[in-house]
Amino acid sequence: MKSILLGVAILSLAISLSACSPDEPAPAGDLSSSLAMVNRTGFPGPSYERSFVFMTTATDSLLLVPWLLETTLDSNTVFREAHGWVDRAGTWEPFLAERWQTPPTRYPARILPYGTFRIVVGENNRVNGIIYTDGPRHLELALGRSVAQWSGPREERLRLLEASLHLGEQGLNGIVLDMARLNSPDTPVRGDWAFLTSGDSLQIVVQGDTEHDIEAPPNYRGWGLLDSKALQWPSLRIEWIQVSAYQPARRDLPISWALSSPIASVVGTLEVLASEIVTGTESGPVLPVQALFEVVGTISIDGRSFPVRGLFNHRRR
Repeated sequence: MKSILLGVAILSLAISLSACSPDEPAPAGDLSSSLAMVNRTGFPGPSYERSFVFMTTATDSLLLVPWLLETTLDSNTVFREAHGWVDRAGTWEPFLAERWQTPPTRYPARILPYGTFRIVVGENNRVNGIIYTDGPRHLELALGRSVAQWSGPREERLRLLEASLHLGEQGLNGIVLDMARLNSPDTPVRGDWAFLTSGDSLQIVVQGDTEHDIEAPPNYRGWGLLDSKALQWPSLRIEWIQVSAYQPARRDLPISWALSSPIASVVGTLEVLASEIVTGTESGPVLPVQALFEVVGTISIDGRSFPVRGLFNHRRR
């Protein structure tokens, strides 16, 4: 039987052409001036990241489903990408890989469907669901009630939502991180980020201000919910404790981390359980790399210790 989300997916194609609602995480400003600058200089314009990460919270084995979307402006084209993976019991499986181009638009951060990738948009242009369908393969994410939302100093917007995932005939409940980030050509590229949970008690998101340099780690920022109480940490330090040589990109990749704060009582450690690594195809002494790590560890907040698990996203351009 066709799902309700799939039944309204066609409607989303038309609805998604309207501007973003103020409660949507994606930056929704008029970027006609940025497009004019790109046309004058010929340099790449801003890029937008929109990430939806589903995670189970009540089962013994973790199920992770990241959907990572990116939009980049050029002088006369908008380049778009949509990627998705399922991580089940430490086994990563890519299921979505779409790349396409659209004409310039004043609202490039708006999510657009393409190919096997569909979205469902509801009242006030809120994204209510994401669908992947390719013949008999079907996966859909239904977004529910918002439980927390934050914003950062560089227009990043984050939201935690209740959610359910339908994977074939299987339905699972969990939580979703919906995160939007803007990368501007005149500022350093955004850094690594992680989404961690400890059952229903604790949810944490951390983000590096810039890409991670092992010799001079960047400042990280953190947001969290502890027993439904909102927390924020404007200054966190995340250090690489162990690394592993990854020869395809000719880079060292982290496999364990230590977390601390100079101004708050929060400490922790993380280590990799399983990874999915994508290497860029460019030429050069080192290559771009994106590594999705399933991690486990312990986080202590004000003396209370929590076992955590989740996703750590590491990227070097």
